[in-house]
Amino acid sequence: MTMRSIIWKELRERPTALIASLLAIMLSVTALVAIRNVTIFSEKEVAGKLDKLGANVLILPKGVTLQDYYSADMHAETIPEEHVAELALAGLTGVEAISPKLCVPTEIDGKNVILTGILPQEEIQKMAAWQGGMIFKKHEGCKAKINVIDENQDAPEALADRRALQNLNENEVILGSDYAANNGLASGDSLELLGEKFTVLTTLPSTGTVDDGRVFAHLHTVQRLSKSGEVVNIIEVMGCCEDVANGLVGDLQSLLPGTKVVTIANVVETQISINRMMTNLSYLFLAILIAVGGASMASASFANVMERRREIGTLMALGATPRFVTQLFLAKAALLGLAGGITGYIAGSVLAMFLGPAFADVSVLPVPALAFISAAIAVLVTIAASYIPARQAAKLDPCMCFKEV
Repeated sequence: MTMRSIIWKELRERPTALIASLLAIMLSVTALVAIRNVTIFSEKEVAGKLDKLGANVLILPKGVTLQDYYSADMHAETIPEEHVAELALAGLTGVEAISPKLCVPTEIDGKNVILTGILPQEEIQKMAAWQGGMIFKKHEGCKAKINVIDENQDAPEALADRRALQNLNENEVILGSDYAANNGLASGDSLELLGEKFTVLTTLPSTGTVDDGRVFAHLHTVQRLSKSGEVVNIIEVMGCCEDVANGLVGDLQSLLPGTKVVTIANVVETQISINRMMTNLSYLFLAILIAVGGASMASASFANVMERRREIGTLMALGATPRFVTQLFLAKAALLGLAGGITGYIAGSVLAMFLGPAFADVSVLPVPALAFISAAIAVLVTIAASYIPARQAAKLDPCMCFKEV
């Protein structure tokens, strides 16, 4: 009989203990794969959101409590617009763009809408150039090309992602996707706003945020129509990279001491902490896999050796070497580990596809790399757990085995 035939015969004749070991391994791998799957896609979701946010530093009034990035400007407190000029003239290293905003709740045709005033980058650049200031300051260590303006970013539609706009006339408005769809408006149409007529410059692509229901106009137009004065609710700062943005916080706070400076890292801290917790849970389940799966496999292997002492003695009497006996037990353990790892990966991936949207609000797909990782870990755990029982079987004396009743 070959080693393969012996293993298959063993699996057929004594399935109960082996199935118990297989289930222990499979359940541990299932939990490990499910949590890692959700964590991986949750981290990707956070990274994607950070890329789309555009601004990575927010300057707010001192008393504002930030709950959500996209509604950070939805409050009654204001800061002077002159802070924009101070930022433009400061020439802080790593600042790519400055975007002040003022939100005013109003009615258009009897419908409530948030009118958001934005200041185009062209005017901020002219202001700084006229006064001898400098907005963009190139520095070492940042891969982004600060002084190069992408043509796509110059388009009005880029406001949805960059949170900043290059050009906007005082008689033009930009519509969120939901507002435009609900009112049947498109580029080139006219819109009456607070007694004045405006031309629709463009409609923003859907973002899935409160911006979809907003109307964007020139900051100075919104200030004039709302009679709010030269103030803003928020100033968004786009740094060229996350490291620079984090380094800017101290300088910005020193430059504008009467404001609150918040980084995007603070805004998404809750999601990041959840991801960190899930990562730690995946390590916990890895330890459980090693402990429970290993202990179960070791127990089953020891029991198997005791039950099959006479059969092992017969094999050795017929010429089987201790090495062959050791390999026999280790091969069986490896087969169980491989089966448990693969079935656990499949079950964990399916479970993650249901848990992701329900608990982390992210869509989850199977991660092929986890199949190899889970199978490899399961095989290593089962082999390690079966090594001592296998060595014990290889040391059995055939004569002593036949003397036992």
